[in-house]
Amino acid sequence: MKTIDADIFLGLLHYPIYNKLGDKITTTITNYDLHDIARAARTYDINKYYVINHLKSQQQLVERMKGYWTSGRGADYCYNRHEAFSVLEIASTLDEVKESIKNKTEKDAVLIATDAKKFENSVSYSNMREIFAEDDRPFLIIFGTGYGLTEETLEQCDYILDPVIGRGDFNHLSVRSAVSIILDRLLASPWWTK
Repeated sequence: MKTIDADIFLGLLHYPIYNKLGDKITTTITNYDLHDIARAARTYDINKYYVINHLKSQQQLVERMKGYWTSGRGADYCYNRHEAFSVLEIASTLDEVKESIKNKTEKDAVLIATDAKKFENSVSYSNMREIFAEDDRPFLIIFGTGYGLTEETLEQCDYILDPVIGRGDFNHLSVRSAVSIILDRLLASPWWTK
C-alpha cells in the first residue's frame, strides 16, 4: 500500500445546495459543523477546511467563532480547539476556493464530490486512495449541506466518491459524520492489511 502524501483540502458548500423539494438554496452554517469538521480535518492532516457561504452575516458568524477559539480566552481555555480551528478558512464561492488552492500550491485542484447516491462514474475509496498516492496535484473534497450538491457542482468535479453505506437501509448521515467516515476511509493507515 502506497503512502498518501497528497495536499488535501475540504470544502463544506452552503450554496448552491438543494433543499428537500429540489430548490437551490443557501443553507445556514452550524456550530457543530465548524467544530467537528475542523477537528476531523486537523486529525487527518488536511491542508485547509473551507466553509463556503456567500452570505456576509454567515461569514461574520464564522469569523467570530474562529476568533474566539484561536485568540484570547477561548484559546487559553482549550488549546486543542485553537489548533483545530487553525485549518478553517471562510470563502464565498467554490471558485474562490479553487483559486485559493491554486495560489497555495501553484496547481489546479482535482475536485472530488461526495453524495449519498451512487452514480455511474462513482469511484471507490480504495481507488481514490491510489489516485491520491499517484497524482501530484492537490485535491479538494467537496461536501454538501442540506439535501446535497447540485447537478452543476457535480458536473464540475473530476470524481464522485461512492456513498457511505452502512449495514442497514437508512442513509441520511449528518455531514459531520460523513466527513469523519470518508476521511478515515481515504486517509487512515491501512489497518485492514495487517
